[in-house]
Amino acid sequence: MPDLTERLHQAAAVGMTASVWAKEKPGAVAIHDPLGTRNFHDVNANANRIVRLLRSHGLKAGDSVALLCSNRAEFVEVINATLRGGFRFTPVNWHLTADEVEYIINDCEAKALIAEPRYPAALSAKAPEVILKVAIGAPAEGFLPYAETLAHLDGSDIDDPLLGGAMLYTSGTTGRPKGVYRRNNAVLVLPTPGEPDDVQLCAGPAYHAAPLAFDVRAAMNQGNPLVFLDRWNSEGVLAAIDRHKVTRAHMVPIMFQRLLALPPEVKAKYDISSLRYLIHGAAPCPPEVKKAMIDWVGPIIHEYYAGSEGGAGFLIDSHEWQAKPGTVGRLPAPDAVKLLDDEGREITERNRSGTIYFKVSAIAPFEYFKDPAKTASAHKDGYFTLGDVGFLDDDDYLFLTGRTAECIISGGVNIYPQEIDNEIIKHPAVEDSCAIGVPSEEWGEEVKVVVTLHPGQTPSDTLAVDILAFARQRLAGFKIPRTVDFVDELPRSPAGKIQRGKVRAPFWAGRARQI
Repeated sequence: MPDLTERLHQAAAVGMTASVWAKEKPGAVAIHDPLGTRNFHDVNANANRIVRLLRSHGLKAGDSVALLCSNRAEFVEVINATLRGGFRFTPVNWHLTADEVEYIINDCEAKALIAEPRYPAALSAKAPEVILKVAIGAPAEGFLPYAETLAHLDGSDIDDPLLGGAMLYTSGTTGRPKGVYRRNNAVLVLPTPGEPDDVQLCAGPAYHAAPLAFDVRAAMNQGNPLVFLDRWNSEGVLAAIDRHKVTRAHMVPIMFQRLLALPPEVKAKYDISSLRYLIHGAAPCPPEVKKAMIDWVGPIIHEYYAGSEGGAGFLIDSHEWQAKPGTVGRLPAPDAVKLLDDEGREITERNRSGTIYFKVSAIAPFEYFKDPAKTASAHKDGYFTLGDVGFLDDDDYLFLTGRTAECIISGGVNIYPQEIDNEIIKHPAVEDSCAIGVPSEEWGEEVKVVVTLHPGQTPSDTLAVDILAFARQRLAGFKIPRTVDFVDELPRSPAGKIQRGKVRAPFWAGRARQI
C-alpha cells in the first residue's frame, strides 16, 4: 500500500485529500468553529453528499457553485465537494452590497447558490441561471435546508472524482470586480508545508484568497485541525491561540497593528508560545510594525508577495527580512519579474521604481472571466501585473512603493503613498495612516495624511504639527504631507488593504477632474 505522502499526492490530483484524512483519523477534530466542532469523517461524508446533491440537480463538471458563508464548517465541506466534483467554486465576499453580490452570482454563471440567511443579499439576489439554492444554518424561502437535505444522501466516497477549482473575484478597486479564471485546474502546492501536530488558525474571512490558501486549504491538505473565528477580535485571537494551542496562522498588517495596540496587561493574560509560524501578505506591512511583531513573538514571521492572479514565489523569513527591512523577498529567478516604466520600457537598473510584472504561469495561466480587454491590459509579452509599483535593490530584493492606481501626481512628479504611510506610522501617537492626493490649484495634487491615533491620544493642531515635523525628518521634500486629518477609523478591505479611494473621494467630490 502506498505510504501516506503518496496517497495524499494521488488524492490531491482529484480533490480527495479529505478522504485520506477521514480514513486516517475519522474521529479527530477537523474544524473548530463558533458553533462547535466537526470531525474528519463528517467533513468528508458531507463533501460527498454535496457532490451528489449538485449532480442530482443537473450540475456537471465545470459548472459554477457560488458560496456566501461565514467561517464555519460548511464552508470547508462545500469547497471539498467542488474540488472533487470538478466544479468551479466562487466564494462571495459577504461584506458586499446586495447589488455587488447579485452581480458576482450572475457574472460567475452560478448554477448553484449555497448561502447563509444571515446575509440577506444572497437571498434577494435575482439569479435566473441558478437552479439549486441551499440555506446554511437557518431556513430561507426558496432554499433547501443544508443539514436536513444532506442527511438523506449517501456519504461514501464518490467513485469518479475530478479535480475542480476556485474562481475568486478581484477587489474591484476600479470598476466591477472580475473573476480570476484558470482553464486548467492545478493542484495547490503551498510553499510552507506544516507539521503533523500543527493547529491552524483562520482569523480572516475564508472567502479571501490568502486565508483560503494559507489557512483553509493548508489545514485540509495537511490534515490539521482548523480553528475558525467568525470576526476579528484582537483579544479573542490571543484567547483562541491560547485555548487551542494554535501553531500557525495567516494575518495581514492591520491585524498586527491591532494586536500590538492591546494593553500590556491584556497580552500578558494569554500564553501564545505555541505559535511557531505566522505568515502575512495581501497588503504592504510598515517595517516598524513588522519589527515590533518580531520583537514580541520572535523570528517566526514569514512574508509572501502574490495576488489572486498568482505571483513569482516571493517568500522571506524573519531573519532574512531583518537584514533588509521592508523587502517582500529576493527575486526567485532572473526572469520571475520585470519592472516597466510609464512608457512600457523595461527598467534594468537597480533602485529605480517601476510597475511590477510577474511571469505568467506555464501550468495554470489566468484570465479575467469574460473580459478579454481587461485580461489583455494586465498582460504584456508573457508577463502580467497586479498594478503594484516597486524596485529591486543591488542584491535583487524587491521593495514595494505603491500602486499605479493610487499614485499621487504632484507637479508632474509621481509619489507613491505607501512610502509615506511606512514613515508616518512610526510616530508614537499614530495607529494607522492613509496618504492621499487632494486638490491643489498650484500642483494639481498635494499630499495629505489621514490618521487614526492610539488609545489615549487626542487630536489637536499641536499634534498635527508634530506629525508633519516628524515626516520632514524622514521623507524627501516632495513627499512630505502638507496637512494632517484625524479620523476614528480608516476603511480597509477584508484583506486588510487600505481603501484609499474611499478616503480620497470626499476631497474630490463635485470636481470635473479627479487628478
